[in-house]
Amino acid sequence: MGYNFSAIIKNFKTEQGDFEVEAFGSGHINDTFLIKSANGSTDYLLQRINHYVFKDVEGLTNNVLAVTNHLKLKLPPNGNPYTQVLTFIEGSNGKYFYRDEQGNYWRMSYFLHDTQSYDLVTTTEQAYQGGVAFGKFQADLSDLDPSGLIDTIPDFLNVEKRLNNLHAAIQNDKVNRKKNTEEEINFLISREAAMSELLKWGREGLIPLRITHNDTKFNNILLDKDNRIQCVIDLDTVMPGYVAYDFGDALRTIINTAAEDEKELSAIQLNIPLFAEFTRGYLSQTLSFLTEQELHSLIKGVLLLPYLQSVRFLTDYLEGDVYYKTLFPEHNLQRTQAQVQLLKMIEEKQEELKGFIVSEWLNLKGKQLLHQSPLKVLHVKK
Repeated sequence: MGYNFSAIIKNFKTEQGDFEVEAFGSGHINDTFLIKSANGSTDYLLQRINHYVFKDVEGLTNNVLAVTNHLKLKLPPNGNPYTQVLTFIEGSNGKYFYRDEQGNYWRMSYFLHDTQSYDLVTTTEQAYQGGVAFGKFQADLSDLDPSGLIDTIPDFLNVEKRLNNLHAAIQNDKVNRKKNTEEEINFLISREAAMSELLKWGREGLIPLRITHNDTKFNNILLDKDNRIQCVIDLDTVMPGYVAYDFGDALRTIINTAAEDEKELSAIQLNIPLFAEFTRGYLSQTLSFLTEQELHSLIKGVLLLPYLQSVRFLTDYLEGDVYYKTLFPEHNLQRTQAQVQLLKMIEEKQEELKGFIVSEWLNLKGKQLLHQSPLKVLHVKK
């Protein structure tokens, strides 16, 4: 593998002894390795942080520690902070990362045994559990000041920045591909103002900046052996954002009946039952802190995230496929067309989806009121 694992591991405060190292996981950014103890004691995960993507490793580490420490404070009395929240290992330098002689940055955490994750949501129960997981994650962090965190990837979900990049790619047309994309360009540009509205709401103070995960794929949830939520992982993109980002990002993949790069556009449909169950799970956890305006922003997130992904894929296609890995010359264009089709399907069902969000919110609010004591209900009426 090309790394001196023995020297690296010695720089962390772990149980020393013989170990085996094996590649672990399917992440596209960081390199992850399972450190297995030869004598059956504690196992660890070792990660090489991609400092080309995450340029401020110390700031990223401070983010992760602030979030995990806060999440541990929110555990119930019978909770286990070592299994329900990621726990990182301090280095001998007093920091929670180590830089080796080649300039690579490393961190270690405890390995969580008897957990599982899934790349695809296939059942309504999984969708519900996903909503609960990311909703609870936001709820537990809703009282942590976002100004204490850095942007680990500046402008990661800034639609205006992404559109500026698209316009530059159109203007430059480096590889003479613009002629193939007129329909996609016109579609995306026609929605610029509508898709910038969420960002505008934030700037006007209509929705608060909160701490969000910003990569709410279902495989960033660890489930226990009974398929119940145990832990939210992959915290490198946790930074200030709007709750609609996480809601929309999760649903972008959950409700799509086809692959992100599906060639046959007719295969792209919406799985409404999965949408409904994820929304139920999410709102069950966020009812206590979401503002009414944030509630209305959720549907905007469902529309925005496939739009953003379309913009990013098309920009990369026009620039010559310099960011995303591609399997064939038109791969990024095919991805763009698939995400555009998904957005069209969501637009067709927009009122239905928005109506379900609001009705579920009102349903949960009603149940909350019914569970209040008679005296408290009387006091509210008065």
